[in-house]
Amino acid sequence: MTRCQVADRLVELGDLYAESSGGGPWQWNEGRGLYLRRLATDLRRPGFALLIAEATTLTGCAYGFPVCDDGPRWRGLDRCLTPALRRLAVSGSLFAVSAIVVRPSVGAQHAGHDWNLARRLQRRLLTDHDAALGVTLVARGDVQTLRALRSWGWRSPVPGARATPRHAPCRVLVLDR
Repeated sequence: MTRCQVADRLVELGDLYAESSGGGPWQWNEGRGLYLRRLATDLRRPGFALLIAEATTLTGCAYGFPVCDDGPRWRGLDRCLTPALRRLAVSGSLFAVSAIVVRPSVGAQHAGHDWNLARRLQRRLLTDHDAALGVTLVARGDVQTLRALRSWGWRSPVPGARATPRHAPCRVLVLDR
């Protein structure tokens, strides 16, 4: 989607996030506002891309941007990149997936299979940008998001080792194309 198309659908995207995040109305409003502010920030990044999935209504979306060594930083990511991930960023082969939002019933359906909607959206983002690897950050205490991402194929950047220090506020996860 173009930036203008995204701007035209902000209300729908915010509603999708609120409905997918759980909690009560107060939490929906607060979470929706934070989500839309993050989206507006990411929307200005070079190479930003957003994909949507819809049937009769908006069912899911995923968005992100290329991680470039000389471009704007994603808050927190630059402190967490391993040397191998930095090399991918320098070569232009690393893509930050800022968000994957799918309705809970759809995201959980066949989570381990390639036809799962979240898996298709994230794979398409990486393929469209010719990225060798996707990278994302997950708040250390956000166990629900961590479980969902792991079920969709995300993993630690260093197999068998702690990817980020215990005191870091976020975990780094990567996704193979």
